[in-house]
Amino acid sequence: MLVSAFIFGILGSFHCVGMCGPIAFMLPVDRTNAYKKLSQITIYHFGRIMAYAIIGLVFGLIGKSLNLFGFQQQLSIIVGVLMIALVIVPQNTLNNYNISKPIYRLISKIKSALGTALKKKTNDTFLTIGFLNGFLPCGLVYMAIFAAIASGAALKGSLYMILFGMGTIPLMTSAIYFSQFLKSSMKQKIQKVIPVFVVLIGAIFILRGLGLGIPYISPTPVHDVISSEINCH
Repeated sequence: MLVSAFIFGILGSFHCVGMCGPIAFMLPVDRTNAYKKLSQITIYHFGRIMAYAIIGLVFGLIGKSLNLFGFQQQLSIIVGVLMIALVIVPQNTLNNYNISKPIYRLISKIKSALGTALKKKTNDTFLTIGFLNGFLPCGLVYMAIFAAIASGAALKGSLYMILFGMGTIPLMTSAIYFSQFLKSSMKQKIQKVIPVFVVLIGAIFILRGLGLGIPYISPTPVHDVISSEINCH
């Protein structure tokens, strides 16, 4: 599943460029010094990944807590169903429920802090911008968060989000250097692939939760293996 995080990040970066592209384009990088510019962009990405790591850690802990109560299999199935549902259900239908409304105030504060940080040019500013950028709401980040919860462990959840963030780096960096890249027809093609990949990952989570005894994809639950061993004796 960790491999899927990086692939998810690569495919999802086309969406990220559309959502976070304006912030990336407005980065106060030094355009007269190529090495300094690269270091500033690197710091920005480090800030984003640090935010993702914290998010993954928190939601991984939530997943671990649920696992302790014996909900590991059910949790995996629920996460898979949610991922598929968010792709299949029309966006207009989701908007009617105002799912993001409770966090609008927090988002407003993050955007305000970002606006202030974008006016500065110190190295810590790029870290701040990247860190705040990582907390902005994004549908694909929500999908990655679901996977972090299903990982059932704090460190696994954090690692999943780190790999997801690393997958977004190549295209996000290219977008900063070559803004015209956004006009490529490839973007539209990849955007069509993303929902298919999300549904595939969701299906894998459901299979994993069902515990069908398929190696690596749907392994038999540990408690079932222990029970069968006890019965054999």
